Amino acid sequence: MTSSELWTRATADRYDAEETEMSSAAALGPTLAFLAELAGDGRALEFAIGTGRVGVPLRERGVPVAGIELSEHMAAVLRRKVDEETLPVVIGDMATTVVPGEFALVYLVYNTITNLLTQDEQIECFRNAARHLRPGGRFVIELGVPPLRFLPPGQVAVPFDVSEQHVGFDTFDLVEQILVSHHFTRDGDDGSYRRDNSRHRYAWPAELDLMARIAGLERERRVGDWDGAPFRQDSTKHISVWRKPA
Repeated sequence: MTSSELWTRATADRYDAEETEMSSAAALGPTLAFLAELAGDGRALEFAIGTGRVGVPLRERGVPVAGIELSEHMAAVLRRKVDEETLPVVIGDMATTVVPGEFALVYLVYNTITNLLTQDEQIECFRNAARHLRPGGRFVIELGVPPLRFLPPGQVAVPFDVSEQHVGFDTFDLVEQILVSHHFTRDGDDGSYRRDNSRHRYAWPAELDLMARIAGLERERRVGDWDGAPFRQDSTKHISVWRKPA
């Protein structure tokens, strides 16, 4: 077991409903095109596959997909959409769990590497990706850039969403590189809010490059979004691709 926090049954059951925008064809189209091109005619492995937001439609595009998922509750939601033979999922953590066979692509999206709360575990995640890749295969990570430039002196919180249905902000421990995402979500017509929070270890792009080198991978590409926009100093996230030498 890694330090990742487990998703509960209640969280898993409402996850898809709360991620409808990120699951739309408009949002997913560039992601699926990017990943399918890298997979080519090979197999793809998704670390932390969750409810299958990306893995299921990627499989529907003809890419053979397998997954690793720590939360049995999240995997149970995925299993309502597709059977085990079509999209096999192994229950376990993404730093140590091994899936049989070799893959052309291993990918980890939506900031999920930050669920590993120590640097050592994040390094092991890279090593696990390299372990699964065939020579010439790629490891892809989608990750936000830590928004520390928005922190005035003495402030430890940065809001990322303020809307009628949801208020979200992150608080930061700058020594341990830990952020806590706080969510206040309108839960019903009575005006009540549900409070949730989750811990994450943020990492800088250069730090990930070093982790990749430790795992024997070489950086091939870094862009600012799934459409391939250039990664710039004001980019809020990056899509990074590392290659296992042939």
